[in-house]
Amino acid sequence: MGARTRKVALSEGITAGVLFGTAAIFVRLVQNLNAFSIAFWRLIVACLGLAVILIVFGKSFSFSLVRKNLKELIFLGVFLGLHFIFFVSAVKDTTILNATVLVNTTPIFSMLISSFFFNLKPSRFAVVGLIVSFTGVCLIAYFEATIANADSVGFSSSWKGDLEAVLAALVEAFYLNYGRRIRSEMTILSTMLPIYMSAAFVVGILSLPAANGTVMLPTDIGVILPIVGLGVLPTATAHTLYFSSLSNLKSFETATLALLEPIGATILGIMVFSEIPEPFFILGAALILLGIVFVAKERY
Repeated sequence: MGARTRKVALSEGITAGVLFGTAAIFVRLVQNLNAFSIAFWRLIVACLGLAVILIVFGKSFSFSLVRKNLKELIFLGVFLGLHFIFFVSAVKDTTILNATVLVNTTPIFSMLISSFFFNLKPSRFAVVGLIVSFTGVCLIAYFEATIANADSVGFSSSWKGDLEAVLAALVEAFYLNYGRRIRSEMTILSTMLPIYMSAAFVVGILSLPAANGTVMLPTDIGVILPIVGLGVLPTATAHTLYFSSLSNLKSFETATLALLEPIGATILGIMVFSEIPEPFFILGAALILLGIVFVAKERY
């Protein structure tokens, strides 16, 4: 791999965080599909997207390194597949407030895993940044939920969906920590293509008992286009950049940058659905950005 810098990694993570906001737009348009179908087809589209890049642009694919690290890549695919299943299921089974806040505990889980299992201690500056950013996410999620449903405020929803959101955060934290070493050894396309393929396989297998083997095939153009968008933007593009940033960032730093998702989703909501955010959004967004500045200032 060519020389990379922390600045490049931060740029990748920030871009990924903003583009993750597109996922909410596309999922809203394909709500008639079950969680397994959404997760499976977004991964298939991502695989095809990376394959096209490899072929059209003549990018190298390190078969020898893939064979050497195949077991680790499959494990990462398992983690990613589970994350997508848990997250989409959480969105369907609990409130947006619960799903948004609980799945964004990934940086906290990631920091704990890094500290206890990988001996990567965060600075106090980084801890403060994470707390500030997470507070911003909580404010945005809470006030949006309050406005959307004034009669049902707070964490009063399905425990099943809440648990799914926490599990989505936990498996993603393990995914980032476990994947950091692999990212340092392999080019990003050679890494992500087998991970996406493994993740799609895991989703397909788990759909057999969990969804009666039903991975629905989209046939309506109104469903196909959002699925393609979901596979290209927040998956093939954003998630690939997200994982790529691990080359020069600690896992919890990469996870913290993903907290930009509500900002990206809100900007797109203005553009696509003409949904103007309430004034509280500015406060929450400011806290997220301030916290990320704290994390970005971290030095090894």
